[in-house]
Amino acid sequence: MTLRTTTGTEPRTPRPESTARSFARLGKLDVYDYYLSILVAAAAVLVPISAAQQGTAPMLVLFLLGEIATIVALVAFDDVTGFRDGSDTANYGPNDPLRKKLRKPLVAGTLTERQALRFGWITAGAGAVLWTAAVAIAPHRPTWAVVLVAATYAIALQYSYGLKLSYRGLQEAFLVALGTVLVLAPFALSTGQFSGFVLVQALLFGNGVLMFGVYSNTNDVDGDRAVDRPTVAALTSERGNALFIGALSLAEFLLGAAASVTGIAPWWFVLLMLPATALRTTQYYLGFRRGDIMRARKLGFRVHRTSVALLIAANLLVAGGA
Repeated sequence: MTLRTTTGTEPRTPRPESTARSFARLGKLDVYDYYLSILVAAAAVLVPISAAQQGTAPMLVLFLLGEIATIVALVAFDDVTGFRDGSDTANYGPNDPLRKKLRKPLVAGTLTERQALRFGWITAGAGAVLWTAAVAIAPHRPTWAVVLVAATYAIALQYSYGLKLSYRGLQEAFLVALGTVLVLAPFALSTGQFSGFVLVQALLFGNGVLMFGVYSNTNDVDGDRAVDRPTVAALTSERGNALFIGALSLAEFLLGAAASVTGIAPWWFVLLMLPATALRTTQYYLGFRRGDIMRARKLGFRVHRTSVALLIAANLLVAGGA
């Protein structure tokens, strides 16, 4: 919520905080949901542990660290661009009491643009080194998986900076692709194989990542339109955006159902995922029937974490012979 003076009418300067805390906010380190991908991949390759190939665990650790560094760089550059074009100031300004200005250190004034850029490039460099090391020690290095990792890294740095791909209509596609690669690539580097079932899990994980974005975009539509950032929410009407997010929510269920029916996943997979489906339905109801987008966005984290827990459970059941 917006900090105000005792008169309740004027914005108050955010309370100073440590530089380290501001950098953590810049990197969105409290939003760990992207990094849960490694748990899904690990459950698919490390159980039973006796069957895991040598070097798999260290590779997974390096891949996770590289993933964190790369995404931290991505969001830092995103904040720099959002600060420069004024969209973050609009979305996190005094007229939006639901957003916390300190979450945007450049808007709050707790970091300078130069500090943010330096932080972004340092973490980007760390991401490149860590992912290169992960590939180097991986038990397997299928070409398609290595290409996926390299392409994801390169595109991540261009998401809102450089080529600004998210400003060219590619935001939603990139987010689902990012989540998918973060599950599929470490699996392939561990096993050298492609798995249809793991691809389904990766797509479900990617859709969960995407859903954070589309609900945020629904709230940020005015700021995005002001800077010509072409998200679906900014390009369509309220009804069109609601239909788009409804279709994504339905597609999530249908993907699991189709995988179970076709044998790509075990027959029980769609049933196992029903708790996540129910929560996703509740999220849509809150956002587009009750009109509480920010509460719906917050619920999205719970939906995603529930989905991740169920995907891990599915891999453990498969490993156990279910």
